[in-house]
Amino acid sequence: MTVRLLMVLNDAPFFVSHRLPIARAAKAAGIEVHIAVRHDEEAVAVMRREGFTHHDLPLERGSRRLGGELALIATLWRLMRDLKPDVVHAVTMKPVIYGGFVARLLGVPAVVHAITGLGYLFLIEGLGARLQRFLVKTLYRFALGHGNSRAIFQNPDDLGLFRASHLVDDRRVRMIKGCGIDMTRYQPLPEPPGPVVVTFPARILGDKGVHEFVGAARQLRAEGVAARFVLVGRTDPDNPTDVGETGIRAWEREGIVQWQGYSRDMVETFRQCHIVCMPSYREGLPRVLIEAAACGRAIVTADVPGCREVVREGENGFLVPVRDTEATAVALRRLILDETLRQRMAARGRAMVEHEFSEPEFVARSFAVYREVCPAFPAATGTHP
Repeated sequence: MTVRLLMVLNDAPFFVSHRLPIARAAKAAGIEVHIAVRHDEEAVAVMRREGFTHHDLPLERGSRRLGGELALIATLWRLMRDLKPDVVHAVTMKPVIYGGFVARLLGVPAVVHAITGLGYLFLIEGLGARLQRFLVKTLYRFALGHGNSRAIFQNPDDLGLFRASHLVDDRRVRMIKGCGIDMTRYQPLPEPPGPVVVTFPARILGDKGVHEFVGAARQLRAEGVAARFVLVGRTDPDNPTDVGETGIRAWEREGIVQWQGYSRDMVETFRQCHIVCMPSYREGLPRVLIEAAACGRAIVTADVPGCREVVREGENGFLVPVRDTEATAVALRRLILDETLRQRMAARGRAMVEHEFSEPEFVARSFAVYREVCPAFPAATGTHP
């Protein structure tokens, strides 16, 4: 009998960039693969070319409208009831909470949860935020309580928070750092000629550290440091900290940064820069920093969960205090002015990624988790557990 895998996610481009290798390996191993995620023309076209079945979800990532949340739960209920998956793999907060909730009530045989970060709600303060966190933790506790499930964490800080709140059973927890990348695609790149280019490669969000990046760029330009500062990423109106195009264009008119928009070829993006800077406030484990290190780019990022798993202070980049524009500027100045330091960090970063973040290892570890909850799940071909 063919094993049926249902992956539930909150963003279709995220599936293509972060989870496609797992789905591709599952199909190659004879698994029937279904992807439930909100429709996106380009990403869904990729899914169909790969031979996966796409199911549209009415998932609004930044919304908390009761009607929208109920519609999402009802859609997941009908989908799992009719599809009868053998394994549900839920990725990110809403899919984990609602997908896990529905899977538990319907008695889906096996569930794998991927905790990829805690999001905006766990960064803000105030009574309203505390009440929302209490509700979210209660929902997490129920969703993660499925009797035959595993919860995958990407960094020990997130796991520690879940343990402290008694949301997970340690016997059902697994740690898989990052998503793994294709080392043949992300190769070390020589630095381009011309002035040093510093790239911010993320959605243009406050909680990705874009204000600190822009503030550091403003300071360094005022000091006469010769460098270009480039934003590479899309806006995200669903996120409460989205800057929006109006704000970005204002920065451009001020002459601080250039905005290139969303990149469909990150190798080419890294080819055109010398330094990568993303002083995010908190991450699960940012794939873009792994890609940057693989391509031989020194990194400046914040000393926060997720980011510190990729960057080792003084080895392949600098870790700066979170929300600290001055420290970000100091770290960038050192790298802009010292080519030898950049090259040394580039070599160390590449070696680290080769050892810790290969795509075959990521797929193999993910399959090992699937097989724990579903013994009929085959081993991944061409990988090692």
